[in-house]
Amino acid sequence: MVIRNAFTLLGGLLLIASSAFAHDTWVQTNTNLVRTGDNVHIDLMLGNHGNEHRDFKLASKITLEGCKLEVIAPSGKKFDLKDRLVDVGYVPKEGFWTARFAGTEPGLYMVAHSRDGLHNTTRSIKSGKTFFVISPSLDKVPKDLKGFEKPLGHPLEIVPVASPAAPMGPSQPIKVQVLYQGKPMKDARVSFIPRGVELSAEFDETYERKTGADGLASFTPKEGNYVLVVVHREELEQKGEGFDGTKYSATLTVFVPEVCPCCE
Repeated sequence: MVIRNAFTLLGGLLLIASSAFAHDTWVQTNTNLVRTGDNVHIDLMLGNHGNEHRDFKLASKITLEGCKLEVIAPSGKKFDLKDRLVDVGYVPKEGFWTARFAGTEPGLYMVAHSRDGLHNTTRSIKSGKTFFVISPSLDKVPKDLKGFEKPLGHPLEIVPVASPAAPMGPSQPIKVQVLYQGKPMKDARVSFIPRGVELSAEFDETYERKTGADGLASFTPKEGNYVLVVVHREELEQKGEGFDGTKYSATLTVFVPEVCPCCE
């Protein structure tokens, strides 16, 4: 009986510990550059971040209730992708959502995702972004792409301050600003996670940065890869009906090609 009670207590503690960490969502594309009229594949992911998001691994699959997913064209026109999403998992908690999009307007496109819901007794507010370029020619990509620096007004938001799409390549820094309620967030812990890399348990000086008063952080990738940029904020005093605290997460996915098309 004592042993059984001990295991019951241990199981309860593990359940409490696992529920203390929220999962993060992110969006990614299969490429950062396509020719006008070609398809871009856009994926909506949910990751296992019981280890405070130290990796790029998937776990479970986000429910679409309270979820928004749209593509914003260079002109500002918005395309709702939620109804286009296809489930590529065999069971409800596996795989991820994906959709195809073909644009005809040349320029820089933003994929924007957000979700506001409850996780146990905690309100969870998430946002995610990624970018891609549509160009008439893959050999001559415009260098003066605009639109990436525009905040969307998410409560916690990662805003690029240098283009996160073409022209982009290794040794070009990923520069971002973290905003909370529209203002620069000081001392934010920003994780830059290349796919296939697991960050160390504590603050990883190679892949993590702390923002200053201006909310800025920068990371320079050394090779072509996906890089997932992540930031969190916890506000336990923000309570309401059905929840006793609020957790925020924001992500930005950057597709870094092995060779910058403008540098060939």
